[in-house]
Amino acid sequence: MMPNVRQSRLPRPGMSVFKENPGKEHCTQTKRSPSSPQGGAKKRSALGELTNAHKKQQEQQKKKDGQKVLKKTKATSTLKNNEANIKRAQKKVVTIEASLNEEKETTVSCEEAKPQKKEDPEEKKPIVQDPAAQTLPAEVEDIDNDSMDDPFANAEYALDIFTYMRSREEKFILPDYMELQVDISKEMRSILVDWMVDVQENFELNHETLYLAVKLVDHYLAVSVTMREKLQLIGSTAVLIASKFEERCPPCLDNFLYICDDAYRREEVIAMEMDILQKLNFDINIPVPYRFLRRFAKCAHATMETLTLARYICELTLQEYEFVQERASKMAASCLYLALKMKDLGGWTPTLQYYSGFQAKDLLPLVRRLNTLLRKQPNEKLKTVWSKYTHRVFFEVAKLPPLDMKRLDDESNS
Repeated sequence: MMPNVRQSRLPRPGMSVFKENPGKEHCTQTKRSPSSPQGGAKKRSALGELTNAHKKQQEQQKKKDGQKVLKKTKATSTLKNNEANIKRAQKKVVTIEASLNEEKETTVSCEEAKPQKKEDPEEKKPIVQDPAAQTLPAEVEDIDNDSMDDPFANAEYALDIFTYMRSREEKFILPDYMELQVDISKEMRSILVDWMVDVQENFELNHETLYLAVKLVDHYLAVSVTMREKLQLIGSTAVLIASKFEERCPPCLDNFLYICDDAYRREEVIAMEMDILQKLNFDINIPVPYRFLRRFAKCAHATMETLTLARYICELTLQEYEFVQERASKMAASCLYLALKMKDLGGWTPTLQYYSGFQAKDLLPLVRRLNTLLRKQPNEKLKTVWSKYTHRVFFEVAKLPPLDMKRLDDESNS
């Protein structure tokens, strides 16, 4: 049982959470106006108002008048000197050209005397082909071939990019950090993630922003013991950092103060942002399952409805602490595998196995856990993800029945 202080779930944006003092201080900060202030900056000379340079202007003017007279006398003398120098330079150019012609004739005669070496066709360097095309098995489809003309697809580097992302997963494996926390629980984390999903919907943020924000919260809690009063501050600040990293036009800080009902001050959010970045060594490019999911769905030629079903399964795991320690690539592959089975679209093809790096037997234990998660009735206090994917925009995939466990057992035994 959670303490009475934490029985209520996080409210919708605009309401206070994890803070129960009704007499809290309201932020006295006002939003900055997008318009420029009236009246531009006063123009001034670089040094006139800061030094005594203006006192020497008269002396400098006198010197300039005297220099003009000297320049006129020097001009005639320089013209004469220039004409003499031009004549001397022309004589030198003629002598240099003559010496160069003599050297060229001698070198050509020496080269003609040397025996010419015949070219061996076997010594010609072979044409270097794409390394991905050389190592691609015959039964595997090149999923990046049709995107070569799209500059936004980065088809030439896609394979290397996702190989690098898989290698970075080793660095971001999370421990069981709830053992270190003394004032927060798994249920509180679920409430916070449910609220973060609601924030993502209200601000219309990318899904990558939501996944990265949840990862930032988990990695921060893994290295910092936190009190429950700061939990919503951590969540909102994580969304702010992830928005700056993922969004083209991230929400401003005032919006995050508003969604917390001014429970925190501007200085607290900025201080928490600095603390999160410092605790994570400013390394926030964390691999998230959503990126791998889109890549693997392209391998399976999945429709938008099948991809949305896999996204729904993957987003459900964000609230469950039991899935925190799973790798992002394995989570994405397992969610897509379960979605394909639920839609009767076949199994794990060689193309999926090649690009994901997982065989079907490697995914089945996690797939069974995901299917068990689907069979659970949604918690009345944590229904944001479920209600989100019951909308017709998301093909109402949350209403689909889970897969029969017997089919998964037969798949694992075969």
